[in-house]
Amino acid sequence: MPDLDTGHLFLNFLVPIREGAPVNSPTSYEQNVRIELAKLPPPHQSPATINAKYNSPFSRNLRTHLVRMFVLNDVVYNGRNWMNPLIDVARGIDTVNPNPMDQLNCSYLVFAADIDAIEKDGDPLPKTLSPEAQKKVRLAYAALLWETMEAELQAIFCNCVGFSDNVTDEKSFGRYLERCHIETTMPFHDYYLKLPKFNNLPVVPLAAAIAIPALFTLTALAARIFGHFTLWGYNTLTLTALGAVITAVAAFGAYRFVIVNGNKPLAPGEYDDLPSVLKGLYVQQAFADFTIEAQGKSATDLHDAFGVFLKTHAPSNRNAPTQPPAVTCSLRNPGERGAVS
Repeated sequence: MPDLDTGHLFLNFLVPIREGAPVNSPTSYEQNVRIELAKLPPPHQSPATINAKYNSPFSRNLRTHLVRMFVLNDVVYNGRNWMNPLIDVARGIDTVNPNPMDQLNCSYLVFAADIDAIEKDGDPLPKTLSPEAQKKVRLAYAALLWETMEAELQAIFCNCVGFSDNVTDEKSFGRYLERCHIETTMPFHDYYLKLPKFNNLPVVPLAAAIAIPALFTLTALAARIFGHFTLWGYNTLTLTALGAVITAVAAFGAYRFVIVNGNKPLAPGEYDDLPSVLKGLYVQQAFADFTIEAQGKSATDLHDAFGVFLKTHAPSNRNAPTQPPAVTCSLRNPGERGAVS
Protein backbone atom coordinates (compact mmCIF):
# COMPACT_ATOMS: atom_id res chain seq x y z
CA MET A 1 0.00 0.00 0.00
CA PRO A 2 1.45 3.40 -0.94
CA ASP A 3 2.87 5.50 1.93
CA LEU A 4 2.16 2.92 4.66
CA ASP A 5 4.64 0.27 5.80
CA THR A 6 5.79 -1.13 9.18
CA GLY A 7 3.24 1.05 10.97
CA HIS A 8 4.71 4.27 9.55
CA LEU A 9 3.72 6.75 6.88
CA PHE A 10 6.47 7.70 4.46
CA LEU A 11 5.30 11.11 3.34
CA ASN A 12 6.25 13.16 0.32
CA PHE A 13 4.92 16.63 -0.41
CA LEU A 14 5.90 18.68 -3.46
CA VAL A 15 4.97 22.30 -2.77
CA PRO A 16 5.27 24.75 -5.70
CA ILE A 17 7.37 27.84 -4.96
CA ARG A 18 6.19 31.24 -6.15
CA GLU A 19 7.96 32.77 -9.12
CA GLY A 20 9.62 36.15 -8.97
CA ALA A 21 10.43 38.05 -5.79
CA PRO A 22 8.56 39.93 -3.06
CA VAL A 23 8.15 43.67 -3.50
CA ASN A 24 11.30 45.59 -2.57
CA SER A 25 13.16 42.35 -1.87
CA PRO A 26 16.66 41.67 -3.24
CA THR A 27 16.05 37.91 -3.20
CA SER A 28 13.54 35.67 -5.00
CA TYR A 29 10.92 33.51 -3.33
CA GLU A 30 13.01 30.46 -4.19
CA GLN A 31 16.10 31.95 -2.56
CA ASN A 32 14.05 32.91 0.48
CA VAL A 33 13.04 29.27 0.90
CA ARG A 34 16.69 28.23 0.74
CA ILE A 35 17.60 30.88 3.33
CA GLU A 36 14.86 29.82 5.73
CA LEU A 37 15.82 26.15 5.39
CA ALA A 38 19.44 27.05 6.08
CA LYS A 39 18.36 28.96 9.21
CA LEU A 40 16.68 25.90 10.74
CA PRO A 41 18.81 24.66 13.66
CA PRO A 42 20.41 21.28 12.96
CA PRO A 43 19.75 18.33 15.27
CA HIS A 44 22.28 17.66 18.03
CA GLN A 45 23.74 14.65 16.26
CA SER A 46 27.37 15.60 15.69
CA PRO A 47 30.23 16.94 17.85
CA ALA A 48 29.82 20.32 16.18
CA THR A 49 26.16 20.67 17.18
CA ILE A 50 25.84 18.67 20.39
CA ASN A 51 26.20 21.72 22.64
CA ALA A 52 24.28 24.13 20.40
CA LYS A 53 21.64 26.28 22.09
CA TYR A 54 18.81 25.33 19.73
CA ASN A 55 17.72 21.97 18.36
CA SER A 56 15.81 21.09 15.21
CA PRO A 57 12.17 22.26 15.46
CA PHE A 58 11.07 18.79 14.40
CA SER A 59 12.43 17.49 17.71
CA ARG A 60 9.48 19.16 19.42
CA ASN A 61 7.23 16.22 18.57
CA LEU A 62 7.48 12.47 19.18
CA ARG A 63 6.23 11.21 15.81
CA THR A 64 8.96 12.28 13.37
CA HIS A 65 11.63 9.62 12.74
CA LEU A 66 13.19 11.36 9.77
CA VAL A 67 12.53 14.54 7.84
CA ARG A 68 14.17 16.22 4.89
CA MET A 69 13.32 19.50 3.17
CA PHE A 70 15.03 20.88 0.09
CA VAL A 71 14.40 22.87 -3.07
CA LEU A 72 13.98 20.95 -6.32
CA ASN A 73 14.64 23.17 -9.34
CA ASP A 74 14.10 20.54 -11.99
CA VAL A 75 14.28 16.82 -12.63
CA VAL A 76 17.56 15.22 -13.65
CA TYR A 77 18.05 14.27 -17.30
CA ASN A 78 19.28 10.69 -17.34
CA GLY A 79 20.30 10.70 -21.00
CA ARG A 80 18.75 9.31 -24.13
CA ASN A 81 16.65 6.18 -24.05
CA TRP A 82 18.66 3.32 -25.54
CA MET A 83 17.68 2.23 -29.02
CA ASN A 84 19.23 0.09 -31.72
CA PRO A 85 21.09 2.46 -34.09
CA LEU A 86 20.20 0.34 -37.13
CA ILE A 87 16.51 0.57 -36.27
CA ASP A 88 16.92 4.33 -35.72
CA VAL A 89 18.39 4.74 -39.21
CA ALA A 90 15.68 2.59 -40.77
CA ARG A 91 12.98 4.64 -39.06
CA GLY A 92 14.63 7.91 -40.06
CA ILE A 93 15.29 9.06 -36.49
CA ASP A 94 17.81 11.87 -36.18
CA THR A 95 20.07 10.69 -33.35
CA VAL A 96 21.76 14.09 -33.13
CA ASN A 97 18.66 15.73 -31.66
CA PRO A 98 17.88 14.72 -28.07
CA ASN A 99 14.70 13.00 -26.95
CA PRO A 100 12.02 15.14 -25.31
CA MET A 101 12.97 15.87 -21.70
CA ASP A 102 10.69 16.03 -18.68
CA GLN A 103 10.80 19.42 -16.98
CA LEU A 104 9.08 20.89 -13.95
CA ASN A 105 6.85 23.91 -14.48
CA CYS A 106 8.44 25.68 -11.50
CA SER A 107 10.72 25.06 -8.53
CA TYR A 108 9.31 22.95 -5.71
CA LEU A 109 9.86 22.65 -1.99
CA VAL A 110 10.21 18.93 -1.27
CA PHE A 111 9.09 17.87 2.19
CA ALA A 112 9.75 14.19 2.95
CA ALA A 113 9.06 12.64 6.35
CA ASP A 114 8.91 9.25 8.04
CA ILE A 115 6.37 9.37 10.87
CA ASP A 116 4.47 7.07 13.19
CA ALA A 117 1.11 6.43 11.51
CA ILE A 118 -0.97 7.56 14.48
CA GLU A 119 -3.44 10.35 15.08
CA LYS A 120 -2.42 11.03 18.67
CA ASP A 121 0.62 10.27 20.79
CA GLY A 122 0.48 6.94 22.59
CA ASP A 123 -1.62 5.13 19.99
CA PRO A 124 -0.24 1.76 18.84
CA LEU A 125 1.21 1.52 15.35
CA PRO A 126 -1.37 0.16 12.89
CA LYS A 127 -0.92 -2.93 10.74
CA THR A 128 -2.96 -1.43 7.92
CA LEU A 129 -4.85 1.77 7.17
CA SER A 130 -7.47 2.66 4.60
CA PRO A 131 -6.73 5.63 2.33
CA GLU A 132 -9.17 7.72 4.36
CA ALA A 133 -7.47 6.72 7.62
CA GLN A 134 -4.08 7.63 6.14
CA LYS A 135 -5.45 11.06 5.27
CA LYS A 136 -6.55 11.54 8.89
CA VAL A 137 -3.02 10.66 10.05
CA ARG A 138 -1.51 13.18 7.63
CA LEU A 139 -3.89 15.90 8.82
CA ALA A 140 -3.13 15.08 12.46
CA TYR A 141 0.60 15.30 11.76
CA ALA A 142 0.20 18.62 9.95
CA ALA A 143 -1.74 19.95 12.96
CA LEU A 144 1.03 18.75 15.30
CA LEU A 145 3.68 20.53 13.22
CA TRP A 146 1.64 23.72 13.21
CA GLU A 147 1.23 23.50 16.98
CA THR A 148 4.95 22.95 17.66
CA MET A 149 6.72 24.98 14.95
CA GLU A 150 4.26 27.45 13.42
CA ALA A 151 6.80 30.26 13.17
CA GLU A 152 9.29 28.18 11.17
CA LEU A 153 6.55 26.87 8.89
CA GLN A 154 5.23 30.37 8.24
CA ALA A 155 8.72 31.63 7.33
CA ILE A 156 9.29 28.80 4.85
CA PHE A 157 5.88 28.24 3.27
CA CYS A 158 4.96 31.92 2.84
CA ASN A 159 7.17 31.76 -0.26
CA CYS A 160 5.04 28.96 -1.75
CA VAL A 161 2.07 29.21 -4.10
CA GLY A 162 -1.26 29.83 -2.37
CA PHE A 163 0.00 29.55 1.21
CA SER A 164 -0.48 33.11 2.42
CA ASP A 165 -3.99 33.32 0.94
CA ASN A 166 -5.26 29.99 2.27
CA VAL A 167 -3.44 28.99 5.47
CA THR A 168 -4.40 30.54 8.79
CA ASP A 169 -4.41 27.63 11.27
CA GLU A 170 -3.53 23.95 11.66
CA LYS A 171 -6.59 22.73 9.74
CA SER A 172 -5.99 24.92 6.72
CA PHE A 173 -2.29 23.96 6.80
CA GLY A 174 -3.30 20.29 6.68
CA ARG A 175 -5.58 20.92 3.72
CA TYR A 176 -2.78 22.84 2.00
CA LEU A 177 -0.31 19.97 2.39
CA GLU A 178 -2.94 17.49 1.18
CA ARG A 179 -3.05 19.29 -2.16
CA CYS A 180 0.72 18.77 -2.48
CA HIS A 181 0.82 15.14 -1.31
CA ILE A 182 2.22 12.47 -3.65
CA GLU A 183 2.23 8.75 -2.91
CA THR A 184 5.44 6.80 -2.38
CA THR A 185 6.21 3.09 -2.22
CA MET A 186 9.77 3.45 -0.88
CA PRO A 187 10.19 3.11 2.90
CA PHE A 188 13.04 5.03 4.52
CA HIS A 189 13.99 2.84 7.49
CA ASP A 190 13.95 -0.61 9.09
CA TYR A 191 13.86 -1.08 12.86
CA TYR A 192 13.10 -4.80 12.95
CA LEU A 193 14.80 -6.75 15.73
CA LYS A 194 13.66 -9.90 13.95
CA LEU A 195 12.41 -10.12 10.40
CA PRO A 196 8.65 -10.36 10.02
CA LYS A 197 6.76 -12.95 8.03
CA PHE A 198 6.94 -11.41 4.60
CA ASN A 199 4.09 -11.55 2.12
CA ASN A 200 5.68 -14.39 0.15
CA LEU A 201 4.06 -15.45 -3.09
CA PRO A 202 2.86 -19.07 -3.45
CA VAL A 203 4.78 -19.39 -6.72
CA VAL A 204 4.15 -23.10 -7.34
CA PRO A 205 0.36 -22.97 -6.85
CA LEU A 206 0.11 -19.82 -8.97
CA ALA A 207 2.18 -21.38 -11.74
CA ALA A 208 0.10 -24.58 -11.59
CA ALA A 209 -3.14 -22.62 -11.76
CA ILE A 210 -2.00 -21.18 -15.11
CA ALA A 211 -0.01 -24.12 -16.47
CA ILE A 212 -2.71 -26.80 -16.07
CA PRO A 213 -5.43 -25.07 -18.15
CA ALA A 214 -2.73 -23.89 -20.59
CA LEU A 215 -1.56 -27.49 -21.07
CA PHE A 216 -5.17 -28.60 -21.54
CA THR A 217 -5.64 -25.89 -24.18
CA LEU A 218 -2.48 -26.87 -26.07
CA THR A 219 -3.48 -30.54 -25.98
CA ALA A 220 -6.91 -29.80 -27.45
CA LEU A 221 -5.37 -27.49 -30.06
CA ALA A 222 -2.77 -30.06 -31.08
CA ALA A 223 -5.49 -32.69 -31.42
CA ARG A 224 -7.44 -30.35 -33.67
CA ILE A 225 -4.40 -29.59 -35.82
CA PHE A 226 -3.65 -33.29 -36.33
CA GLY A 227 -7.21 -34.09 -37.40
CA HIS A 228 -8.78 -35.26 -34.15
CA PHE A 229 -12.09 -33.43 -34.07
CA THR A 230 -13.16 -34.94 -30.79
CA LEU A 231 -11.30 -35.54 -27.55
CA TRP A 232 -12.76 -37.27 -24.52
CA GLY A 233 -16.06 -37.13 -26.36
CA TYR A 234 -16.03 -33.33 -26.86
CA ASN A 235 -15.31 -31.16 -29.87
CA THR A 236 -11.64 -30.19 -29.80
CA LEU A 237 -12.38 -26.66 -31.06
CA THR A 238 -14.77 -26.15 -28.17
CA LEU A 239 -12.23 -27.56 -25.74
CA THR A 240 -9.52 -25.25 -27.11
CA ALA A 241 -11.71 -22.17 -26.73
CA LEU A 242 -12.82 -23.20 -23.24
CA GLY A 243 -9.24 -23.91 -22.16
CA ALA A 244 -8.04 -20.57 -23.52
CA VAL A 245 -10.72 -18.73 -21.56
CA ILE A 246 -9.89 -20.61 -18.34
CA THR A 247 -6.16 -19.94 -18.86
CA ALA A 248 -6.79 -16.23 -19.40
CA VAL A 249 -8.97 -16.02 -16.29
CA ALA A 250 -6.36 -17.90 -14.24
CA ALA A 251 -3.56 -15.64 -15.51
CA PHE A 252 -5.54 -12.49 -14.70
CA GLY A 253 -6.43 -13.86 -11.26
CA ALA A 254 -2.77 -14.67 -10.56
CA TYR A 255 -1.74 -11.20 -11.70
CA ARG A 256 -4.29 -9.54 -9.42
CA PHE A 257 -3.18 -11.76 -6.53
CA VAL A 258 0.44 -10.69 -7.04
CA ILE A 259 -0.51 -7.00 -7.13
CA VAL A 260 -2.72 -7.21 -4.04
CA ASN A 261 -0.08 -9.23 -2.19
CA GLY A 262 2.61 -6.71 -3.12
CA ASN A 263 0.48 -3.84 -1.83
CA LYS A 264 0.13 -5.35 1.63
CA PRO A 265 2.15 -3.34 4.16
CA LEU A 266 4.52 -5.14 6.50
CA ALA A 267 3.37 -5.31 10.10
CA PRO A 268 5.03 -2.93 12.56
CA GLY A 269 7.86 -4.25 14.67
CA GLU A 270 7.46 -4.66 18.41
CA TYR A 271 9.42 -1.49 19.19
CA ASP A 272 9.03 0.56 16.01
CA ASP A 273 7.33 3.66 17.42
CA LEU A 274 9.55 6.66 18.10
CA PRO A 275 9.19 6.65 21.93
CA SER A 276 10.33 3.00 21.99
CA VAL A 277 13.28 3.74 19.68
CA LEU A 278 14.36 6.66 21.88
CA LYS A 279 13.99 4.54 25.01
CA GLY A 280 16.10 1.81 23.40
CA LEU A 281 18.88 4.29 22.65
CA TYR A 282 18.72 5.65 26.18
CA VAL A 283 18.86 2.22 27.85
CA GLN A 284 21.70 1.17 25.55
CA GLN A 285 23.82 4.09 26.75
CA ALA A 286 22.85 3.72 30.40
CA PHE A 287 23.59 -0.01 30.38
CA ALA A 288 26.97 0.57 28.72
CA ASP A 289 27.89 2.87 31.60
CA PHE A 290 26.54 0.37 34.12
CA THR A 291 28.62 -2.42 32.60
CA ILE A 292 31.79 -0.38 32.92
CA GLU A 293 31.05 0.66 36.49
CA ALA A 294 30.13 -2.92 37.50
CA GLN A 295 33.54 -4.38 36.67
CA GLY A 296 35.05 -6.14 39.69
CA LYS A 297 31.93 -5.96 41.87
CA SER A 298 30.97 -8.94 43.98
CA ALA A 299 27.82 -10.89 43.17
CA THR A 300 25.93 -9.21 46.02
CA ASP A 301 27.04 -5.71 45.05
CA LEU A 302 26.29 -6.40 41.39
CA HIS A 303 22.78 -7.59 42.28
CA ASP A 304 22.16 -4.47 44.37
CA ALA A 305 23.60 -2.20 41.71
CA PHE A 306 21.42 -3.73 39.02
CA GLY A 307 18.36 -3.17 41.22
CA VAL A 308 19.30 0.50 41.45
CA PHE A 309 19.79 0.56 37.66
CA LEU A 310 16.29 -0.82 37.05
CA LYS A 311 14.75 1.64 39.49
CA THR A 312 16.65 4.60 38.07
CA HIS A 313 16.28 3.96 34.35
CA ALA A 314 12.95 2.03 34.24
CA PRO A 315 13.58 0.03 31.04
CA SER A 316 9.92 -1.00 30.81
CA ASN A 317 8.72 2.62 30.82
CA ARG A 318 9.24 4.03 27.35
CA ASN A 319 8.21 7.56 28.32
CA ALA A 320 10.70 8.43 31.10
CA PRO A 321 13.55 8.62 31.64
CA THR A 322 14.43 8.48 27.97
CA GLN A 323 16.48 9.89 25.12
CA PRO A 324 15.44 13.33 23.84
CA PRO A 325 14.65 13.44 20.12
CA ALA A 326 17.33 14.53 17.64
CA VAL A 327 20.35 14.11 19.90
CA THR A 328 23.29 11.74 19.69
CA CYS A 329 23.29 10.79 23.36
CA SER A 330 21.56 11.62 26.61
CA LEU A 331 23.86 14.34 27.91
CA ARG A 332 23.61 16.32 31.13
CA ASN A 333 27.06 17.83 30.65
CA PRO A 334 29.56 17.50 27.80
CA GLY A 335 31.15 14.08 27.95
CA GLU A 336 28.78 12.82 30.65
CA ARG A 337 25.90 10.41 30.00
CA GLY A 338 23.13 9.99 32.48
CA ALA A 339 19.43 9.82 33.21
CA VAL A 340 17.13 12.35 31.59
CA SER A 341 14.23 13.52 33.69
